Amino acid sequence: METDKNFYDVIIIGGGPAGLSAAIYASRARYRTLIVEKNRIGGQITITSEVVNYPGIEKISGSELTEGMRRQAENFGTEFLIAEVQSFDLDHDIKKVKTTKGEFSALGIIIATGANPRKIGFKGETDFQGRGVAYCATCDGEFFTGKEVLVVGGGFAAVEESMFLSKYASKITILVRKNSFSCAQSAVDRLKEFPNISVKFNTEIVEVSGEQMLTGALLKNNETGETESYTAAGSENFGVFVFAGYVPNTSWLPECISRNEGGYIITDENQKTSVDGVYAAGDLCVKNLRQLVTAVSDGAVAATSLEKVVQNLHRKYQIKDLTEYSPKTNKTEASGHGSAPVTDSAADDGRLLSDAMRQQLAGVFGKMTDQVTVRLYEDSGRLSGMMRSFMDELKDISPNVKTEFAKEGDQIPLEKPVMELRNSNGASGIYFHAVPGGHELNSFVIGIYNTGGPGQAVDDDIKNTISSIKGKVNIKILVSLSCTMCPETVMSAQRIASLNSEITAEMFDLAHFPALKEKYSVMSVPCVIINDSKVVFGKKDLKQMAELLKNLQ
Repeated sequence: METDKNFYDVIIIGGGPAGLSAAIYASRARYRTLIVEKNRIGGQITITSEVVNYPGIEKISGSELTEGMRRQAENFGTEFLIAEVQSFDLDHDIKKVKTTKGEFSALGIIIATGANPRKIGFKGETDFQGRGVAYCATCDGEFFTGKEVLVVGGGFAAVEESMFLSKYASKITILVRKNSFSCAQSAVDRLKEFPNISVKFNTEIVEVSGEQMLTGALLKNNETGETESYTAAGSENFGVFVFAGYVPNTSWLPECISRNEGGYIITDENQKTSVDGVYAAGDLCVKNLRQLVTAVSDGAVAATSLEKVVQNLHRKYQIKDLTEYSPKTNKTEASGHGSAPVTDSAADDGRLLSDAMRQQLAGVFGKMTDQVTVRLYEDSGRLSGMMRSFMDELKDISPNVKTEFAKEGDQIPLEKPVMELRNSNGASGIYFHAVPGGHELNSFVIGIYNTGGPGQAVDDDIKNTISSIKGKVNIKILVSLSCTMCPETVMSAQRIASLNSEITAEMFDLAHFPALKEKYSVMSVPCVIINDSKVVFGKKDLKQMAELLKNLQ
């Protein structure tokens, strides 16, 4: 059987710990392995500041741990693709996976897409999301500096995130709906070290209220049925952080993959699903314990179990084994299908872009069909100087990317400082009011790639929706560089801008634009502002962003 560049032995959907573990085992067994990740390699554990219960490692951040896993997988030959899976064909030995960057084939598939934070449904939860109700301490904690916070949840996440929030909030009250926590006592005991954290057991939140910001809550005692009103000291606004478990990210999967009533994938002891050749690993599986260590275990079991299936199919179709690999020449991105994920490791000398990152970027930019100019419009502020330094780092990475500074006569009707992406046709509609570090480096790279073409593949239905949007539309995306949910929203808006000349998309790092935070009462990111009037909070993929804009016509 002849294979092409889009053929793999194993395709892993999801780049968190379970997916990375599976990739390490599959690639080390000399199988052609591709990880397809929608957002960012590392998964949700990257927002955890301290991992202290992973065997053999006393303390490490989630991002450091998963970056080590990524490098290990890459060194064994794993390829990575930042794309969204759109559909599967699982009816035959050779599986088909359609993504936003093309169609791929594989002998086996491992699904490791994890779970998303659960909303609990109290009155006002949706209305005040982004204006006081939040779900990510790392992303939004700084917005509650000096304010009181209610934390909803009785598990490990609620305890850990409360301790993280204690460095911002003046007072934290954990609301536990039962009479005890549901996590290890050792984690609970640490709460004693934080004088600004208290606990209310047998208590749940019924309702939140306010005008522009959250100023009131109604709490219920589950033993007595009595309710009490909660307001912050001095009647100031306060925050509610919800850590009430997760919902498995499985609703998009075909019905042939069996799930239980909660949406979790049903697997056997080998992590095999109801479909031959399809395995699952991590938090989306039916299991008793959802922790980093069990996710990694699931990935290893899934990969080693799938090895036998792949080997049998090699014999059946006379597919040659991959007998060797070369870490030095291994491709970080699957053959020619868009931009590679960029690691977070900055240079030791204070530069944002290390030599290794510059090499990755040179490969990505080398695929472009048009030269892109990054033009900086400056002002006299500190951010402008930081952006100038970043522009210096971009120089000479690739002949396809040019940097320039706006001249005295160059005008732009936008707030400064701002980096504008331009191609041979002029402005692309993509703008950055930030030094795109942290999680936003990928969105900046993708922005350049989309400006220089051919750009990320887009489904025809979504293209039609984008082209049907008429009239001038301005999208402002307010972000924090620590937010893992923001880059997808930025990339979605900017991809739309690259395809519709009537649309502009501006990314703002809120740390440098406090006036925007105050003007739109922003207490959570990402925050999307359309034509300076419509305000929407929460992550938006390309389809959701396009439909949002279309519905506002």
